[in-house]
Amino acid sequence: MNKFNYLLIVLLFSFTACSEDDKVSSGAYIGNLFALDNQEIPFNLYVLNDGSVEIYNHKEIVKMKKIVYIKDSFLIKSPVFEGYIKAKKSSVGMEGYFFNNSLDRKIKFNAYPGYERFKLKNSSINYNFSGKWKVVFNPGEVDEYNAIGMFDQEDHKISGTFRTTTGDYGFMEGVSEENSIKLSTFNGAHSYLFKGQLEKNTIRGFFYRGNYNKIPFVANRDQNFSLPNPNNLTVISDHYNKFNFSFEDNKGRVVADTDLRFKNKVLVIQIMGTWCPNCLDETTFISEFINENNYKDLEFVSLAFEYTKTKEEAIYNINKLIDRFNIKYPILLAQFGTSNKVEAQRKIPALKQIISYPTLVFIDKKKKIRRIHTGFNGPATGEKYKNFKKEFEELVIKLLDES
Repeated sequence: MNKFNYLLIVLLFSFTACSEDDKVSSGAYIGNLFALDNQEIPFNLYVLNDGSVEIYNHKEIVKMKKIVYIKDSFLIKSPVFEGYIKAKKSSVGMEGYFFNNSLDRKIKFNAYPGYERFKLKNSSINYNFSGKWKVVFNPGEVDEYNAIGMFDQEDHKISGTFRTTTGDYGFMEGVSEENSIKLSTFNGAHSYLFKGQLEKNTIRGFFYRGNYNKIPFVANRDQNFSLPNPNNLTVISDHYNKFNFSFEDNKGRVVADTDLRFKNKVLVIQIMGTWCPNCLDETTFISEFINENNYKDLEFVSLAFEYTKTKEEAIYNINKLIDRFNIKYPILLAQFGTSNKVEAQRKIPALKQIISYPTLVFIDKKKKIRRIHTGFNGPATGEKYKNFKKEFEELVIKLLDES
């Protein structure tokens, strides 16, 4: 080994090495991301003995990569999402920030040993929020929208989610204390906090997204409230009955609807983004469906709309998703630099508008659009998710049986 190579190795080691004192101890932690109004968005974080990290949201386990140490700091990264935690070991646990460089976001983060997300002042008195609630976000504003709150409560602990027309907010958990409700979640990409107070049978409160968004909401019990049918929201543009596409895959090869591989086959097209948790849930379902079935006349294609600033970054994120699920079907880069839905619609003019990531388009063997399913209700929605899986399989089999 010559002198130059030796010095290079020493230099690299000095940038990456850290002492045992700088390493994070294994065990259970309560992580916090700081929202607006100095609110904390707590989540359960576990550091395993091998240095890998898991995030728990009720029934969901989000597996992160092994901790990477750089000098006196360390990184906690998602195997799929772009965001990451950069922190240092502190006297009580960890201190640092959660970054998303493409969105220019930086959220303060800390963690300390523990198991309970929310500290209770009086755990003996609490209202039972179990049941179905009609929720109105941004009431009275132009961007008002409805949702369904689905809560299960045992003693003071609550779990559940919120369903909207474009999908659900994932597994959430929290507490009831006196007449207040708190629910939080963090999945390696998005951090949410719902905090409300019951007043005369109505919950009033705020929904916090990281440190960049805060909106009011009101909620009332309503067992009969329902959201619009997701199969009737996104519609075909006038004078279109076919869905045309032609984009590059992760290898730079152009894949188009006219390719021979799609001839006389049923085609399911997923409009998505690698940054989107609902899209990840849907991709999980699609991957499982393909692994469990072997329909030779069925094809899948995903069209990725990425907000990363460069094409190279977008392809990198697509490759991470492909590796995560061992995906064999094409994921095509339809757009990068923005995930704006108006811009996305211009790339696929067969649809009048893009309402949601994800959206599924079902195309029969004669290239006719048969159904467009907007949004995705994932595992956190329980029965709704089971119904979606059943309807999906029934439609696919019906289309495959057609000549």
